[in-house]
Amino acid sequence: MGQTITEKIFSEHVGREVFAGEIVRSPIDMVIGNDITTPISIKAFEEGGFEKLANPEGFAIVLDHFIPAKDIASANQAKISREFAYKHDLKYFFDEKDMGIEHALLPEKGLVLPGDVIIGADSHTCTHGGLGAFSTGMGSTDISFGMITGGNWFKIPESIKVVLSGKPTEFVSGKDIILEVIRILGVDGALYKTLEFVGDTTQHLTMDDRFSICNMAIEAGAKNGIFAYDEITQEFLDSRESLRAEPKIHYSDEDAAYCQVIEIDVEKLEPVIAYPFLPDNGHSISQAVADEIRVDQVFIGSCTNGRLSDFKVAAEILDGKKVARHVRLILTPGTQKILRDATKAGYIDTLVDAGAVVSNPTCGACLGGYMGILGDDEVCISTTNRNFVGRMGSRSSKIYLANSAVAAASAISGYITDPRGL
Repeated sequence: MGQTITEKIFSEHVGREVFAGEIVRSPIDMVIGNDITTPISIKAFEEGGFEKLANPEGFAIVLDHFIPAKDIASANQAKISREFAYKHDLKYFFDEKDMGIEHALLPEKGLVLPGDVIIGADSHTCTHGGLGAFSTGMGSTDISFGMITGGNWFKIPESIKVVLSGKPTEFVSGKDIILEVIRILGVDGALYKTLEFVGDTTQHLTMDDRFSICNMAIEAGAKNGIFAYDEITQEFLDSRESLRAEPKIHYSDEDAAYCQVIEIDVEKLEPVIAYPFLPDNGHSISQAVADEIRVDQVFIGSCTNGRLSDFKVAAEILDGKKVARHVRLILTPGTQKILRDATKAGYIDTLVDAGAVVSNPTCGACLGGYMGILGDDEVCISTTNRNFVGRMGSRSSKIYLANSAVAAASAISGYITDPRGL
């Protein structure tokens, strides 16, 4: 009987063939913590009387949600992680000195690799499936168990095959593809399942596209999202200064079992807008334009769409233009390197000239933390991953999810706008 890529990754880790539905104890290649969740894990670790990490080089702490600290509480949260990192001489500890949003920073650093089993106390840990890894979010106590033992228990998920065909048209990106998948499945349609993305479209999807797609697998309830290793993956790995270890390459067998197959003709796909208050409330850009939706804030950033390609397309659209008077355009790069590269390429000058403001790399605005909070009844078009009630601020505010091209075009007009019409 054939195996999926997810089943093969676990088979290699546990030393025998395993299939969907089995519960296994697996070693973990990388455990990821952040400034919000790690202090809880540290408390459990220390209260248990443990003094050594099982796998110090397989544990990374990234301070990214409220860094630099926005208040005393967030400063104290970061302090707990810093003291732990210094005490254990943690090799992979990232704060203001080399900061970034964890799911953008770790691939950039070559710390997550094809074939890895990765867990993090953040639901969007599934981002790293873009590299061909099994990567999923878990709770803080699960993270502490990983810190203590170097492994954890997993139920091998069934897989949904998402077959993507055709070349995306102009201004259609990975963000639109995953919003369409979520629209089809619903927010719980892939509950505890793998979303495996295949098809000839993949040859047209950059790593940024793939990271965005896997990042939002959780928004359909999925345990993980995954792409198989290919030449695009290898080019990305070759561009890293170093890699934590050797990649482990796996491919699904032709006779692997899938619980569902979804087919999407990407050539026919328009940019997709997720209306409030769920990511599965997807509408075409044509519908959104017809609805004449006025926006107060435009946000381009987050672990979903805060990469160099996002600032590139935004700069191309906003070059020589101005942000509407009533609109705030906030840009949050995923890492310091992305900020530096965008500056060198001239994107930041172009965007600031248009009227944008640039923040430090942070999760802040995405989860309603800081650097872009919405007031009562305000409307934001955002490249983030969630548009729940009160997600970015006031419970009466509204968030429309979109790709970076749509967001940039909307900043000019002050209404949700199709970039293809500019």
